Amino acid sequence: MIEIDGSQKSGSGTILRLSVALASILGQPLHIYNIRQNRPQPGLRPQHLEAVLTAAKLCDAEVRGAVLNSRELWFTPNEVKGGIFEAEIGTAGSIPMLIMTVLPICIFAKSSVRLHILKGGTDVSHSPTINYLRFVFLPVLKRMGINAEITVHKYGYYPKGMGEATLTVEPCKELTPLCLEDFGNIKNVKGVSVCTFLADRRVAERQAIAANKYLERFGLKAEIQIVNDRSNSLQKGSSLVLWTETDKGVVVGADSIGELGKTSETVGVEAAEKLHAEISSKATVDVHLADMLIPYVALAKDRSAYLARALSDHLETNIWLAETLLGVKFNVKRVNGLYKVEKVG
Repeated sequence: MIEIDGSQKSGSGTILRLSVALASILGQPLHIYNIRQNRPQPGLRPQHLEAVLTAAKLCDAEVRGAVLNSRELWFTPNEVKGGIFEAEIGTAGSIPMLIMTVLPICIFAKSSVRLHILKGGTDVSHSPTINYLRFVFLPVLKRMGINAEITVHKYGYYPKGMGEATLTVEPCKELTPLCLEDFGNIKNVKGVSVCTFLADRRVAERQAIAANKYLERFGLKAEIQIVNDRSNSLQKGSSLVLWTETDKGVVVGADSIGELGKTSETVGVEAAEKLHAEISSKATVDVHLADMLIPYVALAKDRSAYLARALSDHLETNIWLAETLLGVKFNVKRVNGLYKVEKVG
């Protein structure tokens, strides 16, 4: 049985999510304790609980301890199957985080997976936005042979949530290594600026204009799609994702979400500042993608490598978990002011 102490490293939900995913793929029983020990509200919150229960559906797992606020869990997986599944968070808990839990499992299913996720948050704090996953995360995974798609039916924001999305994934039994060691030259800068029931205040447009004003100071111009959304009448909100693509196959991105008391212009500048920090560093993955990619490169045969501008708690945690559960080896070293993350072949 795999034994994981959830208070190690970041002590966050990422340990739970990745442990459950890798245990499902390995087909090995998992016992995890001290779940989210280092967070203000330790234990399983609604989005973590639903992620565990959804993972269990994918592999017919037997689960003990899967209740709200639980700090200890036993998860015994069986064969990963395909099919049509449904998950319901019931709060503004993060839909992207649920997707990040189950996606590694889905790619090892016997057949395609269609997961419909209801009543959650698509664009909430402490989580990538749904459009970051669509336009940054999934395109990079496609380079590794992973064919996955996210369709947004309703955008959902804090505090009511009520967002809705569908994840579809095709099986991929063998992942292609990912080698991104040269930033190259920028081909384009793109973005998607969304507002829900805020078109009268031109929120999506103002976010985009502010982002481009900032980027133009550095000779950059983003082609930003404006989305005046009306999918969720129960919760107004907004978000902006920006990304750049280079001639070396690099995709780096950044996002920002609207909040009460936060102007549309602040949202735009915040996303643009983050993107410029990535571009100017010449990193080949952004700070968030760096940790999100770890399970995939760990599961791929042979060597993978990429450059990140920071070594985050989540990155260190995911490397530790991948090495512990999969027996792989990562090397991280400083190269020209960046962190070179290398999974040894």
